[in-house]
Amino acid sequence: MEGIEEIKRLAKRIYGEDKGEQAFHKILPLIEGFPVQKSKRTGYFSEKDVVLITYGDTLNQEGETPLATLHGFANEFLKDAISNIHFLPFFPYSSDDGFSVMDFFEIDPELGTWKEVASIGQDFELMFDYVVNHFSSKGQWFRNYLEGQDGFAEFAMEVDPATDLSMVTRPRSLPLLSEYKKKDWQTVHLWTTFSADQIDFNFKSPDVLAKMIEVLLFYVEQGATILRLDAIAYLWKEIGTNCIHLSQTHDMVKLFQAILDRVAPDVIIITETNVPHDENISYLGDGRDEAQMVYNFTLPPQWLNFYYKVA
Repeated sequence: MEGIEEIKRLAKRIYGEDKGEQAFHKILPLIEGFPVQKSKRTGYFSEKDVVLITYGDTLNQEGETPLATLHGFANEFLKDAISNIHFLPFFPYSSDDGFSVMDFFEIDPELGTWKEVASIGQDFELMFDYVVNHFSSKGQWFRNYLEGQDGFAEFAMEVDPATDLSMVTRPRSLPLLSEYKKKDWQTVHLWTTFSADQIDFNFKSPDVLAKMIEVLLFYVEQGATILRLDAIAYLWKEIGTNCIHLSQTHDMVKLFQAILDRVAPDVIIITETNVPHDENISYLGDGRDEAQMVYNFTLPPQWLNFYYKVA
């Protein structure tokens, strides 16, 4: 049972004693049912690791899917230059260039199939976006929430519009709350950090935790060796705080890491936070218990600036 007690401890630290026990028992069958992968890594990264970040439809050729075209191109021209292909969200989506995911378990059929992703994984390591903060208002999960179906009734965060939310850190200038009507015609105002189409998960619900752990493990099963935790800084909300980088958010990353340490120790977590440096690197934790790397938006333009200065 190595690692299980740490997973339980983190669940209770996030949710409290009773609710933490409930959350733990929701995710335990997922963890115990996942085939454990033995560690093969001697380290996480070296100077030989180069990651190509791309959308699934960057390249197109008549008669084949974009993923097949990308695979052929990468094999012919990039085999000796890159080690890993990072796919930006390649799931069915409704907005925001893929970051409003309608189905977390499917590949956008216009791009290709999971079989083609697996084929790419035979030649390159794979990095997926784990869009963990929000889900699409056009997907089945949101319809399940509006209908009050079992396991989905608490998927979104309902907030009284009269609540003082002035302390909340905003990454965008769009309204924080968006109005929707449930199946019974009840009007609700839902927390939408990025847009009205991107409904924030209510991670205070163990049902949300269980579903997203299922997604996490599914991506590992599909061959992901790196998972980028999109918009992770905003995952946990507490009224009366700035709702960014809260301790529960850090503990949630530690929980994801503890689960991967248990079942897939070679899979790497990268956090995407787009915040000042000191806040960004806080997701490294103590160097062992949280993310193995943080995503730094300033690095690419700095490299370009350096290149043109010395060129």
